[in-house]
Amino acid sequence: MSGLREKLIHLAHCPSVNWKQIFTLLQQNSSLQNLYEYSPSQLQKLLTLSIERANQIKKDLQTIPIRDILDKYDAENIQCVTILDDEYPELLRHIYDPPWVLFARGNLSLLHAPASLSVVGTRNPTSYGTAALTRIVKPMLHEEFVVVSGLALGIDQAAHELAIAEKAKTIAVLGGGFYNIYPRGNQNLAREIAQHHLLLSEYAPFMKPTKWFFPRRNRIISGLTGGTLVVQAKERSGSFITADQALQQGREVFAIPGSIFEETSCGTNKLIQLGAKLVQSAADITDEMMYIR
Repeated sequence: MSGLREKLIHLAHCPSVNWKQIFTLLQQNSSLQNLYEYSPSQLQKLLTLSIERANQIKKDLQTIPIRDILDKYDAENIQCVTILDDEYPELLRHIYDPPWVLFARGNLSLLHAPASLSVVGTRNPTSYGTAALTRIVKPMLHEEFVVVSGLALGIDQAAHELAIAEKAKTIAVLGGGFYNIYPRGNQNLAREIAQHHLLLSEYAPFMKPTKWFFPRRNRIISGLTGGTLVVQAKERSGSFITADQALQQGREVFAIPGSIFEETSCGTNKLIQLGAKLVQSAADITDEMMYIR
């Protein structure tokens, strides 16, 4: 593979290579011209790695049959969108650490929807949480907002299903590859989203989800849109992390208040204390979002 775009895709298939190491390689040579010529010892020095890991990277670059893999993706309607491509979402391009490659299944035009909102929350919502989600988000779907979430159980799943039920559009951002949908209970939902909406991942389709992937995934959920709505969340949770990342990215954070007696409201109430906008209606979000779509 000779072009920079193709080399980025190849690196995205190397399990031993992370975002920072690709950044270092690009700093060394912005075209990655010498990528396939580096020896393991050169990779070790350049990337500050153990020789074992450097050997693994060299082996991956030599042995991963990337052209065959890309042919397979074509047959499976899997698209690779690199940071160099026009299809790459503009808002995501401007976060601190944008993914070098996005793997996509479905409608790529949703990445450039004029209005979108990230929705996150607990995996164990109360009836209040799901009712509040519907009350706040449903009117926005009728204004053609695209809902972005993470396919997790609970609020994520409810947000995706609400968008589908209202004949709106949704994007699911995964914490692993397309061949390893997690949680398994949402495989049918993932299939529906891939067929009629958009399934997205920073991770090559064969990669299995790990606990380290999900916090990285969360920055994409918040980075794709101008605002993130937290429906219900514990104070130390993935949803709270996503909200924090949204703030670091300069995006709006909205939170639905809840009972002081409910653990699932501790996180949202804390976010409001820290400056997130308290949300009681869809207008509380749309009035703010009209300036940042």
